[in-house]
Amino acid sequence: MSLVTIILNILLPPLAVFMKHGIGTTFLVSILLTLIGWIPGVIHAFIVNGD
Repeated sequence: MSLVTIILNILLPPLAVFMKHGIGTTFLVSILLTLIGWIPGVIHAFIVNGD
């Protein structure tokens, strides 16, 4: 995982997921979790982009 990805995972989780996976269910889940609370969005972004 690059430094840019880590920073985006923290600051803008949906953007980080979009850059890696494009528009799809993973991106929509990321937006939903970020709207519910910032921490769940960050955790989801790190899990999804962690490979």
